[in-house]
Amino acid sequence: MKTVSGLRDEVESWNSLKQQIHDLTELAKLGDESLRADLETEIQTLETDLEKRSFAAMLSGPYDHDGAILAIHAGAGGTDSQDWAEMLQRMYLRWAEDNGFEAEILDSTPGEEAGIKSVTIAVSGRYAFGYLRSEKGVHRLVRLSPFDAAHRRHTSFALVEVLPQVSMDEADVEINPGDVKMDVFRSSGAGGQNVQKNATAVRLTHIPTGIVVTCQNERSQTQNRDFAMRILRARLLELKTAEREEERAVLRGEYTKAEWGSQIRSYVLHPYQMVKDHRTDFQSGNAQAILDGDLDGFMEAYLRSGSK
Repeated sequence: MKTVSGLRDEVESWNSLKQQIHDLTELAKLGDESLRADLETEIQTLETDLEKRSFAAMLSGPYDHDGAILAIHAGAGGTDSQDWAEMLQRMYLRWAEDNGFEAEILDSTPGEEAGIKSVTIAVSGRYAFGYLRSEKGVHRLVRLSPFDAAHRRHTSFALVEVLPQVSMDEADVEINPGDVKMDVFRSSGAGGQNVQKNATAVRLTHIPTGIVVTCQNERSQTQNRDFAMRILRARLLELKTAEREEERAVLRGEYTKAEWGSQIRSYVLHPYQMVKDHRTDFQSGNAQAILDGDLDGFMEAYLRSGSK
């Protein structure tokens, strides 16, 4: 029923576009100059709509239509990398807001001095995973460090993980309840009224794989457990998919182990401003706009390149 509903909405959307084009064509045939300005505005709106549809047509992966679970982890670089992780968190939250997606922070670990060590964000909405899968990998920042008394240039790294927010009936993953250990604890907070008096935070440990998932948003224990199970299911699905890809690559004789190290994108703020994607060579000189969430150009270049 979910598939049927999605297809029905898709067909109705295209039929609506077809009707708009027909109506505009009929108005244009009238040759009334007083309608020219309105027609040009409507045509421009249709062209923008078609661009978005063309972009969405590239999202044909098995989970591209699902929501996404976005995780950011500070890497090498100490306080600078933790600050960089928080900058990336802000960038993706702004992108989600600008594109009509709902974003909710499920779990966050603050840094010692500034920034965050890690954060997990649920991004809900159609095609969220399809768009965000272009962001998976290591992101590098080059800037004058605000945490260095000598104000020297520092390089920081952060790892971005993107998982599909698949439902139980979609995921090709079975979880044996006996394989999952659950611990509950109090959510960490800033103090005062923000500290949870009850143990609502949840930690799930998948014993066979050792995968650990936590969810400590300020919600009920049941809701935290449901979200933690959703994240666990997504991580197990990613693990299963990666194992399949490794097996195929070994059979083709081209397998190389994926390492943490090489970055997919560099953000340079000094001595010049430039953001460059090393997979597609797409780049922008407006680094501030990118950090404010203007990622569509990078996402489109990635999808058009046919990257997986």
